Amino acid sequence: MGLYDRDYAREGSSAYESASKSDSQIISFVKETYKLFAASMMAGAVGAYVGVPMAATIHAYFWPLFALEIGLLIGLQFVKHKPGINLLVMFGFVFMTGLMLAPLLARTLGMAGGASIIGNAFAMTSVVFGAMSFYAIKTTKDFTGYTKPLMIALFVIIGFSVLNIFIGNPMLHVIISGAVVILFSILVIYDTQNIMKGAYETPIDGAIALYLDFLNIFTALLQLFGIFGNNDD
Repeated sequence: MGLYDRDYAREGSSAYESASKSDSQIISFVKETYKLFAASMMAGAVGAYVGVPMAATIHAYFWPLFALEIGLLIGLQFVKHKPGINLLVMFGFVFMTGLMLAPLLARTLGMAGGASIIGNAFAMTSVVFGAMSFYAIKTTKDFTGYTKPLMIALFVIIGFSVLNIFIGNPMLHVIISGAVVILFSILVIYDTQNIMKGAYETPIDGAIALYLDFLNIFTALLQLFGIFGNNDD
């Protein structure tokens, strides 16, 4: 499923509540976060572009590459306050996420109308992400207090995803993918509101949280569109 525990960035952030930051600091924080998010999207796209021609090799070495990817994500937590190396590790991680997405992209491209499936999944992800971000800014409802139920839902989905690796039930796969889209759509609202409050410890934390929201929605939609768009065989 390509799920990530994207809540790692909230560790230790309770000391960085918006009350301790001025309006100008929060505005600067938000701008920097979204700049890094945009750059992360480009780095991830480069990883996917590089990875598609070597999708078979990536698939064969999936677990070592996955371990490297998770290692970079964990390592980012330790170097995020070190200028230069923090960006190097961040972009290394997002590049790896694109690389690891390549086998799914290559498999989808091999389907009839595969390019359209990928385009539609990306367009739908962008619409969902944009709509949830807009809602997060405009709504008077505060989603930032929903950390516990959202994380419980995330771990439940991860549990069923691991279970389905062994079961291989197509219907369960569809249900899990749908649940991922719903959960991470809500997490876009949650993360956006936390970013607007300056509640993340660094802009890198906020950018990675948004990036993983987008990535998980896109991956789940790509799988769903691939399943339902491949019935003409």
